[in-house]
Amino acid sequence: MLSIFDGEEGISRRRLLTIGSLGLGGLALPTLYAAGGSGDSESNPVTGRSVIFLFQQGGPSQFETFDPKLDIPQGNRTMGGVIPTTIPGVTFGSTMRRLAKLAHKLTIVRSFHTKNSGHNIKPIVGEHSLEANIGTHYSRVVGSTHPLTGMPTNAVIFPRAVNSEVPGPSARGNLASTGPYGKGYTPFVPGAGGQLQEDMKLRLDRTRNDTRRHLLSQLDRLNRKADTGGRLDGLDKLQGQAYELILGGGVSKALDLSREDPHTLKRYDTSAYAKKGHWNKVSRGRKGYYCAQAATIGPLLLLARRLCEAGCGFVTIHAGYEGVWDMHADGNNLNMIDGMEAVGRSFDHAVAAFVEDIEDRGLKDKIMLVTTGEMGRTPKINKNGGRDHWARLAPLLLYGGGLEGGQVIGRSDRQGGEPTVDGCDPSHLISTILHTVFDPGKLRLKPDAPREVLALSEKPSIPRL
Repeated sequence: MLSIFDGEEGISRRRLLTIGSLGLGGLALPTLYAAGGSGDSESNPVTGRSVIFLFQQGGPSQFETFDPKLDIPQGNRTMGGVIPTTIPGVTFGSTMRRLAKLAHKLTIVRSFHTKNSGHNIKPIVGEHSLEANIGTHYSRVVGSTHPLTGMPTNAVIFPRAVNSEVPGPSARGNLASTGPYGKGYTPFVPGAGGQLQEDMKLRLDRTRNDTRRHLLSQLDRLNRKADTGGRLDGLDKLQGQAYELILGGGVSKALDLSREDPHTLKRYDTSAYAKKGHWNKVSRGRKGYYCAQAATIGPLLLLARRLCEAGCGFVTIHAGYEGVWDMHADGNNLNMIDGMEAVGRSFDHAVAAFVEDIEDRGLKDKIMLVTTGEMGRTPKINKNGGRDHWARLAPLLLYGGGLEGGQVIGRSDRQGGEPTVDGCDPSHLISTILHTVFDPGKLRLKPDAPREVLALSEKPSIPRL
């Protein structure tokens, strides 16, 4: 554990650091540095691509997002209307206005079913992933940290990673689960209440909140003190590298959104969609979940992009704040119309901003974005104007990672309840993700390739991708 003490006498060499088991993935950083990476060679199965999995917990509706239905009875048809896209003959739900203009760059899957109708963290963690976060399989092959940058290769980010004032992490399940692997492959969880703060014990003024910004400022100040005072002279090379990584290296820099160009920050800003007090008609609104979701989803995608650029290969974003996509229209949840206004518009803005940013940066072949939830919504609208849980069809959007844009894969039945062409489930999605980050042929030739990763990657991918 790294322990930094800020006493009046300054930082003594003896008290400066205790490095032995800094919890980036549960391993000692010196050990991770010593292990190094697999190197670049013709036999290296790693493609160099990253994946961002934006998980919409609560169950987004296929009808009001990417598979709207108008030519069906009133009690089933898409609520709120539709909007044409840049793909001829293809429409989206009306709150997906920005994404409709970018549809020619996206891949929409209209035949994805999760085989799940309960609130949990499938498909990101479940039986299809061997009860491990998908990114953990990636880390099992490449190692817990990037060999050049020291960045953790697998991360899970919650809203508090970008805003310490919102409610804390609240996934319905353990998104950091490692399944068949040891705790050494636990994903990195930045932000207030996350792994970094748990594993770095700083003695700070108790009258101040231990926010991400304050933490970063303290690390920066301590780094300057150590550097000017020659405090690191007694550390060996690997310990010095570990110290530099945390205090002055890729991790703290990637987490610091203030380093971004103001234009980029503005592009991702979704705070205007957080209508404070407007959604207080239900308990989630009174608890601030809708506002927190709307205010943070844009910065979360920006943070994910920064982590990928710094060497993280898989980032899970929890974008379903306490199940805000759960639109039953009861005392705890909004109806479909109000619900899509509360979370759909900010989602549309944030994902569109991400796509535009990635295109501008020339990264569309380097980063794949996946957005889906643990289930979809019922074809039948309930008496209160909501939709209930549905296992047989769910919206799925893919972008980048070498995929050709403008694709609409599969087809649902007339009622929007089941796939009729090219049906696929989480096993297909996981295989597609693994084929994005690995070359399966080269992976099979590696004598130390994990059998679990091989088994998952050998399952069929999403049809026609």
